[in-house]
Amino acid sequence: MKEKCLSLLGQRGVTMEDLIELVMFLQRDYIEEIDEEEIREDIYEILDKREVYHSVFTGIAIDKAVEEDLLFDAGLNEVIHHDEGLYGVDEVLAYGICNLYGSIALTNFGYVDKVKPGIIGRLNDDTNYCHTFLDDIVGAIVASAASKLAHTHIRKVDI
Repeated sequence: MKEKCLSLLGQRGVTMEDLIELVMFLQRDYIEEIDEEEIREDIYEILDKREVYHSVFTGIAIDKAVEEDLLFDAGLNEVIHHDEGLYGVDEVLAYGICNLYGSIALTNFGYVDKVKPGIIGRLNDDTNYCHTFLDDIVGAIVASAASKLAHTHIRKVDI
């Protein structure tokens, strides 16, 4: 399923390199030597989880339906298309991914959702397509990968 996820993400303009770049952005101040291959493997593992690939498929399906005006309600279509600030269902879908990787993933997600670095900002600013769900899903994937990386590299403390 991870390959299908990567293919769908690629069709929407998101590459593995974009994801790796954002994980490095999130962890560069905390991990001295970041191994891109380790990040790639972490992202593959994340994309292979059922909850994650279901979120990727669902979010992209909704974004595409909005682009084609296929939702049953024109008002809802408009709200999603313009990524209205008080519409939070896109974030809720992304939280499901982050919840698999703990509080660090949730705080990382909040940060990238606010500052919109890299591909997240490009998706958010692209007026030719609807990426209301996708920008948050990408944020959740990279936030989760950053959390996974942090948990791997954190100094173990005996309690």
